[in-house]
Order: sequence, then C-alpha cells, then structure tokens
Amino acid sequence: MGSFSIWHWLIVLLIVVMVFGTKKLKNIGGDLGGAVKGFKDGMKDGGQTAADASAAPAAATATAQVAAQAAPVDDKTTIDVQARQKT
Repeated sequence: MGSFSIWHWLIVLLIVVMVFGTKKLKNIGGDLGGAVKGFKDGMKDGGQTAADASAAPAAATATAQVAAQAAPVDDKTTIDVQARQKT
C-alpha cells in the first residue's frame, strides 16, 4: 500500500497523454526548460552591482526610442502609445 508499481505510473502517463496530447506536453516541456534557463541566467546576473544593473535598462530604452523615431510608420492601424508612471 506504500508506493505505486511501474504499471500504475504507466497507466497514469497514458491517461495524461490521452488528455493533453503529445504536442501540448512537448510545448509545456519546452516552456519549463526555458523558464529554468531564464532563472539560471537571472541568478548568474544577480551578482552585478547596482550601477551596472541600472545602466543597462536605461541604454536599452534610449536605443529603442531612437529606433522608434527613425522608423517611418505607414500602417494606419498602428497606435502610438507612450507609457508614463503615475505620480
């Protein structure tokens, strides 16, 4: 009565595959792997100093703003929105 046998686990696996399908299970596995990789990268980058961490997002934002201003907008369905913080 303690643990399940291999046959119990195979039946559970078969039911899970039948319910979710192999494609969805593969996507879930890929998403989980990406999340673990992102977590590891975040833990590795966590040792940066505060000055380095704050300078990188500011440079990326400035680059994105320059690129957005330089690109002509021909699409009439595009809405230009600027995010602002509440004060």
